[in-house]
Amino acid sequence: MRFRPLLLVLPLCVVAQVGSAQQPAAQAPGAGAVANVRSPEVAADRRVTFRIAAPKAAAVSVICECLTLEEAAKLKQQIAQLGQRPEGDPEMTRLTRALAGVRSNQGERAMTKDANGVWTLTLPSVEADLYEYHFKVDDFEMLDPRNPVVKYNSRPNLIESVLEVPGASPMFYDVKAVPHGKVDIRYYDSKATGGTRRAFVYTPPGYEKSTAKLPVLYLLHGADGDETVWTTFGRMNLVLDNMIADKRTAPMIVVTPAAYAYPPATGVAGDKQRADFEKDLLGDLIPFVQANYRAFADRDHRALAGLSMGGGLTLAIGPRHLDTFSRLAVFSAGAGQNPQESMKDVAANAKNMNAQLKLFWMAIGDDDPGYLGAKRTSEFLTTAGIKHSFKTSAGAHTWIVWRRYLNEVGPQLWASPSGTN
Repeated sequence: MRFRPLLLVLPLCVVAQVGSAQQPAAQAPGAGAVANVRSPEVAADRRVTFRIAAPKAAAVSVICECLTLEEAAKLKQQIAQLGQRPEGDPEMTRLTRALAGVRSNQGERAMTKDANGVWTLTLPSVEADLYEYHFKVDDFEMLDPRNPVVKYNSRPNLIESVLEVPGASPMFYDVKAVPHGKVDIRYYDSKATGGTRRAFVYTPPGYEKSTAKLPVLYLLHGADGDETVWTTFGRMNLVLDNMIADKRTAPMIVVTPAAYAYPPATGVAGDKQRADFEKDLLGDLIPFVQANYRAFADRDHRALAGLSMGGGLTLAIGPRHLDTFSRLAVFSAGAGQNPQESMKDVAANAKNMNAQLKLFWMAIGDDDPGYLGAKRTSEFLTTAGIKHSFKTSAGAHTWIVWRRYLNEVGPQLWASPSGTN
């Protein structure tokens, strides 16, 4: 995905409430109404209309995650209809290649220009969720200038506009009428990096009024992310609030650190990034949390999880530090091309792994480009005799999948007090 200009810079509190950016119903622009263009517009039946004023453009299109899901579903249906075909069958090859292309790119659809130079596209009912999108105007890719909500990253190569399609009732990641926890922004000294680092720390509802110690989940972001994204885009705090209110999981502290030891722009080599992050996590961040929050100090009350790059870090760190972590969850990640080599020492410790880990959970979307790598890692773990679960779900390498995984694995970490999860 090419860089797209960031037209608006927003504070975290605005971006976090994605729903506030979706426009109320508006009349289609008429003559002289270009200044009143609204985009995106979500109707009550979940039809979505995109608009952009570009009177001099020759061609305009929308590139949206919602279209990727639609196109992938169509191609899968066509492949299924072909049934069993001999290897090298040209039609099967064409469809398989097309599906691979859809998986690595967002779906695109042309818009229609009216007499006022406003380009419009209305999609039929879209499934409730949060989607990334942008416009392409004469081959120039740009954000939606009428939508202040963007998905940012620690590097400017994947900035996107955000569309929220609400459900008929609140989604698991929405604000509900339940008690709410809070998210602290904490700074701590890092001996591993020689600097001051930042982490977001979620504490559950009622934390300030209680004296009970709590388990801790250390939750890692993926490549190009930072310590803010699990709250901003993953809506981690709302997912936890709702799970706890539903008694699906025990109250817990969740810590989301920067999974880069050093800012990506510094150009620090990947090996040093990973090694120093591990040192920081084990030697600086965990002791900081223990000293500043009512957290259990034993391994049985500490979990490590992450998405994509953070899932890879979980695989690299967790199995080698069973004295620190008792529960591991890996979202959309594997152990590289050769897990037989990269996890050789882990396989040699299979008996201890099985005895010590209370949860070893892996999941990936069936349209994720990394699917085969994750499956290869799972198969290696199985061959090595290491107990774990491997889940395949619908979806790609996106926050749509990762929010759902957090909602699914959260209840498996620690049982709710009533034991009803």
